[in-house]
Amino acid sequence: MCRWLAYWGSPVRLTDVLYTPVHSLIDQSLHSKLGAETTNGDGFGIGWYDDTETPGVFHGTEPAWNDTNLRELSAHTTSPLFFAHIRAAIGSSVQQTNCHPFRYKRWLWMHNGFIDGFADIKRDLAFAVDPSLYLDIGGTTDSELMFFLALTFGLEEDPPGAVARTIGFVEARGREHGHQFPFQGTIATSDGDSLWAFRYSSAGQSRSLYFNRSVPQLREMYPDLAMLRGVADHARLVVSEPLGDLPGAWLEVPEATYGVVSKEREEMLPFVPQAA
Repeated sequence: MCRWLAYWGSPVRLTDVLYTPVHSLIDQSLHSKLGAETTNGDGFGIGWYDDTETPGVFHGTEPAWNDTNLRELSAHTTSPLFFAHIRAAIGSSVQQTNCHPFRYKRWLWMHNGFIDGFADIKRDLAFAVDPSLYLDIGGTTDSELMFFLALTFGLEEDPPGAVARTIGFVEARGREHGHQFPFQGTIATSDGDSLWAFRYSSAGQSRSLYFNRSVPQLREMYPDLAMLRGVADHARLVVSEPLGDLPGAWLEVPEATYGVVSKEREEMLPFVPQAA
């Protein structure tokens, strides 16, 4: 599988999150502890929001640990909301258009997991994408196709509902073709203002997902940790695998749950797929 992280909060330099912590995301590209594979070296991507209309994206097909351009760019990029993804490919080619996060206008999307029996239902899924969106699909992954299904099913108006309808559609088509547990994974998506993160699998055994304990709580637990002094109280980091070496700093997202973080709210809610 893959590893990913999503950050929402006060502006921070990307390198401080991607490279600096113990067991950082870049370290996980070689030494993942909770992933299906230890090594996630089939490309990478970052997506970040700034003061421009659409988020920036940078993808590479080299392993993240070996890409000097990623290190250079992250050392000079500051953002209040960004995604990072390291890829372990299943079936699809190692190419830039298959690297997460995927972008459409203001939206970013990334996924860790798979559609079981994707080859059997790919045509059904592709034909369900709104024709006005179809030509924007650049790669061959199940993850990107799910993104455009979610856009078709109303992601821009109702993100939780659109993801629920997308996964419901995938499950229905998969089971029609004899696949008992069609979907597995965690998903992150954002419009630049809010961040949504989902953990769900048809079998009830989803890939791992964690979020940080509140920054004020962490300051109480670790009063001498300098890095916490410059982080806003409301900052949130959602990760496939915990970063750092701070016991108690991470809380696991429950199975079949999604979370949303924005200026207006922060909450965790049950996630149930819906009929499309």
